[in-house]
Amino acid sequence: MLPKNRIPHIVLLFISLTWFSCSTNKNTFTKRDVKKSEKLIGLHFETKYRDTLYPYLKRNRSGFDSLRKYPLANDIFPAIRFDPTPFGFTMPEQQNGTEWNIPDNVEIPEPYNLLAFYTIPQLASLIKNQKITATELTKFFLNRLKKYQPALQCSITITDSLALEQAKRADEEIKEGKYRGILHGIPYGTKDLMSVPGYPTTWGATPYKDQIIDETATVVKKLEDAGAILVTKLVSGALARGDVWFDGKTKNPWDTAQGASGSSAGSGSATSAGLVPFALGTETLGSITSPSTRNGVTGLRPTYGRVSRHGVMSLSWSMDKVGPLGRNAEDCAIVFEAIQGKDKNDLTTVDLPFGVNWEKNIKNLRVAYLKKDIEKDTTESGDNLRNALKSLKELDIEPTAVEMPEDVPYRGFDIILRAEAGAFFDELVRSGGVDVMVEQDQRSRANSLRQSRFIPAVEYIQANRQRQVLIQKMQDLMKDYDVLISPTFGNDQLLATNLTGHPVIAVPTGLDGENHPTSMTFVGNLYDEASILLLAKAFQDATSFDELHPPGYMD
Repeated sequence: MLPKNRIPHIVLLFISLTWFSCSTNKNTFTKRDVKKSEKLIGLHFETKYRDTLYPYLKRNRSGFDSLRKYPLANDIFPAIRFDPTPFGFTMPEQQNGTEWNIPDNVEIPEPYNLLAFYTIPQLASLIKNQKITATELTKFFLNRLKKYQPALQCSITITDSLALEQAKRADEEIKEGKYRGILHGIPYGTKDLMSVPGYPTTWGATPYKDQIIDETATVVKKLEDAGAILVTKLVSGALARGDVWFDGKTKNPWDTAQGASGSSAGSGSATSAGLVPFALGTETLGSITSPSTRNGVTGLRPTYGRVSRHGVMSLSWSMDKVGPLGRNAEDCAIVFEAIQGKDKNDLTTVDLPFGVNWEKNIKNLRVAYLKKDIEKDTTESGDNLRNALKSLKELDIEPTAVEMPEDVPYRGFDIILRAEAGAFFDELVRSGGVDVMVEQDQRSRANSLRQSRFIPAVEYIQANRQRQVLIQKMQDLMKDYDVLISPTFGNDQLLATNLTGHPVIAVPTGLDGENHPTSMTFVGNLYDEASILLLAKAFQDATSFDELHPPGYMD
């Protein structure tokens, strides 16, 4: 038995994960059905035991049906929650708050459309010094969204009236000397998994395309309190899968023959093309890091529990995280500071300080790298990563070679996400609504939700016990380092750190021979976003990869 507060949460698994028929109308299964079902889970019971088992299973089935008569709201988390903290872990010391530098010498660019690729501090300088109004800046980005949306298919809803209302209020406050801070008057977009009253929250999927949730997601409320202006709800691949949504496929602005990757597809595409200065995304298994890489932007996936998910669609209660996609690491840090923190509506959140000391000497960071994984990548992405390591070496960073934990059943962990998603979308599957989703192939979300009903509860628990082992192994790896440098894809890091809850930042490393962006990933210790942000900013200050923008978006 695991210690108190260490048991991975169970997602209604004792009531909804069964390998029998999804129909709830009749208890029609027979002993022969039970015998056949045993093959799905790799067991065989003798006839005498199966005879004893059969009445018990019928009672279970009746219990399942009775539980389904009691509706569950979207924001109800399981009573048992995931805790990423390993045994022997010490919380990192961090300063409380960051001193943001808003430069005074920023001017309106020539040509004017260069404004689309200004960083948050540059835009904040123009706003604070009243060289541009929040209304003018908001209309600028609204016009860009409307112009490029047909080609990129990155926006689901453009929130004109709300944005102009918020911009007007920001201008009035700034004129009165009530400047809220660096995000005051800055437009942004949010992935359409996050609820905003009066606007559809579609989750990117046909069954929910007209859904309106009359509550404000905590992250949206926090940005509103900081004075930021919501201009659009951006594409999520259907139910947080890929870049295909109910009305199209979101495109990569670097190559519109290519999808934007997902599932924060709209957030990556719109930020890259300069349709928003920054955007919010979510990640369960690569949905911030992948579109950040594909679209050539910087993406921060925070530690599990650092950012509230209240008002955000759940895919996996024990794996979902909310984070920013921006121009560079500093922009991500600015947004992260605004959205992180304890939320009474999300019991997984933590009350910890966050701040980055940009004056800290990066030479004092303890840095490791996955040498074998990096060396075996013979693609141009691997070449760019190795060149990035040379740039870091010029900054006196000499990383230590390490390897990801071994003797870990990485392939078996997939059932955690699938089972939890199956619980959240239980009604969608049982009602048949899953059948109207656009994608229905083997790798589609619809098919994944159907197969989730065949995951036994015992296997879900066993996977989470193995997850606990992985958490400890990652602790053994990371305890001596502040930053771990990894390929973004092609190894076990992405899956492992999403399971353990470690923070990562995807950092652009240039372009390949087809002018497609590439990236590397910095992994940090739990609750230590500051270290990976510090190193990422130092790298970006010394290089210009974060300043590359897709051609054709300056008109």
